[in-house]
Amino acid sequence: MVARSGRQLQRYNKGHRQIVGCIPYRIKSNKGKNLEEALEVLVISSQRKDKGMLFPKGGWESDESIKEAALRESMEEAGVFGTIEHVLGTWHFKSKSNGSLHEGYMFPLLVKEQLDFWPEKDIRQRVWVSVPKAKEVCQHSWMKEALDVLVKRLESSATNMDDESI
Repeated sequence: MVARSGRQLQRYNKGHRQIVGCIPYRIKSNKGKNLEEALEVLVISSQRKDKGMLFPKGGWESDESIKEAALRESMEEAGVFGTIEHVLGTWHFKSKSNGSLHEGYMFPLLVKEQLDFWPEKDIRQRVWVSVPKAKEVCQHSWMKEALDVLVKRLESSATNMDDESI
């Protein structure tokens, strides 16, 4: 496995580079725990030294669907596979490195498999953390907003499941 490189196939919308990413997550045994205590998310180190942690993300290319791009980025940068779920939302932001405009889409990824070797293993660390810790270490405010959407969605579905069992 090799990570894609170059931007020849990169998608743009009205001058905004289109970025896709995932919030890889898993639910630990939640007996006696609320969702936020049972939920873990996977963050990865930035390629730039001392620039904090983030969720896997990258360019959406013209030869792939948006979900294929999100899954590819999660495999290349974090070495995880799983079930991609309905988009959490769209965010518009400026790149911290060069000030260019981006349109970002984030998806939840329920992790089913974690690889020992992946394309960016030698340049990134990956760490499973709690939601509060992810909010503390994540360098992008738009990613923190996406995490809030994920937590609300999971809490809502857990509540609906509880209601159905009554």
